[in-house]
Amino acid sequence: MDRLILLLARGGGLGLAPKAPGTVGTLGGFPLTALLLVPGNFWIYLAGCVVLVPLSAWVCGEAERILDREDPGEVVFDEIIAVPMCFLGVFAVMTFQGEGMPTVQGVLASQWTWAWALAGFALFRLFDIWKPGPIDHAQSLHKGWGVTMDDVLAGLLTGAILGGVYFGLQ
Repeated sequence: MDRLILLLARGGGLGLAPKAPGTVGTLGGFPLTALLLVPGNFWIYLAGCVVLVPLSAWVCGEAERILDREDPGEVVFDEIIAVPMCFLGVFAVMTFQGEGMPTVQGVLASQWTWAWALAGFALFRLFDIWKPGPIDHAQSLHKGWGVTMDDVLAGLLTGAILGGVYFGLQ
């Protein structure tokens, strides 16, 4: 079971990147985002994001126990589950303004997808590294919660900013 936990915690090996494992691990969040888009329903997407938080806290906490280290750099499951949260704001605006939740095909076909993905990636990494305000304080939570919640908050802050930008462009 420990091997499976470490496989998840390391993002299938992304966390073993020799340089910037958190940045490399963040890339693993984009396939997860696509998976959550498959149903094409904002509420299912949101529920998926919510369910992933305690799962990440458990996986990351177990990885800390197995590796006998606090917040090991190779543990990137927290970054992976936070990436879908980076786009919650945009998808909420789309849904509640009547555009509807995009599908995977729609996102991949859009000429703007790469711009939004790059903006989400860059802002998320900025907030995850810089850790302004409550993002930094979240790291003091115990077990895997501290590992997870700083990334969740960085993802939600990114999502709020991107959602505001998207709303402003409408």
